[in-house]
Amino acid sequence: MNAPTPAAPTLRVPLDVGGWVRYFRLVEIPIFASTAVAIEELRLVEDDVDARLLSEVISRDPLMSLKLLAFASSQGANRRLSDAETVTEALVLMGITPFFRVFGPQPTIEEHLGDQPLALAGLRGVLARADRASRFSALFAIHRNDHDVAVLQEAALLHDFTELLLWLYAPGLAHEIKRRQDADPTLRTATVQRELLNAELNEVQQALMKIWRLPELLVRTMDDRQARNSQVRNVLLAIRLARHTMNGWQNAAIPDDLHDIAEMLHMSVGHAEALVRDIDLHPDGPPLGAALAQGS
Repeated sequence: MNAPTPAAPTLRVPLDVGGWVRYFRLVEIPIFASTAVAIEELRLVEDDVDARLLSEVISRDPLMSLKLLAFASSQGANRRLSDAETVTEALVLMGITPFFRVFGPQPTIEEHLGDQPLALAGLRGVLARADRASRFSALFAIHRNDHDVAVLQEAALLHDFTELLLWLYAPGLAHEIKRRQDADPTLRTATVQRELLNAELNEVQQALMKIWRLPELLVRTMDDRQARNSQVRNVLLAIRLARHTMNGWQNAAIPDDLHDIAEMLHMSVGHAEALVRDIDLHPDGPPLGAALAQGS
């Protein structure tokens, strides 16, 4: 991931996937103000900070998670660090002091979109959906006895990071995509993205992850084209259910989601529904460490 630049280059809608990749490689990636504040508070008590405590802060923010994993993967001279598959692993291998040295005070999303409240609201909506999907994904992985719970949780959290970048650097296009899909719920995401962006964001995202050398398992589990893979299916069903339940449990697609989830988890539809509805009883969700402890 390139070093931050003072300002984003002027955007004219790129003609293809490659154009979007080149553009997003040039932009500065801010993080949420709450994450930035929490990191600075921990910096003041660095000697009392461990990887688990810091990962609980970073793992809630997909863009900060992305920045850390991209940095770790770029450290070719440090093979152990470049092989880190999760935020926690990256922090353990990197060390707390080097993390604070590399990642100084971070630019924030709120500053970047301070005069664009609609874009900020749109971006926060994507984050809320990503957080919800990450908790569904961890829940499914735990019940499948998958050893990669943390990776599958991160895959769901990061699954739409290019959509976050679009709200940051092309909010007009992001808003138009949302407006069209709100007006026509049957409109496929890929169709409207190709029409307005000349590319599908999933293709842009896969290209960026390969350029940034993100962990192979993470990249694979975020590749929607491999839907037959059990781990990819775990993530995709979490994403689907999160999208369909963001505004309640009335969406007509939810019964199909529950059927597929029940099939994946080898349980009845009624049991699967009770399992996923329990997420709403804990809206903030357990930290990653707690989720992993439950699955051990």
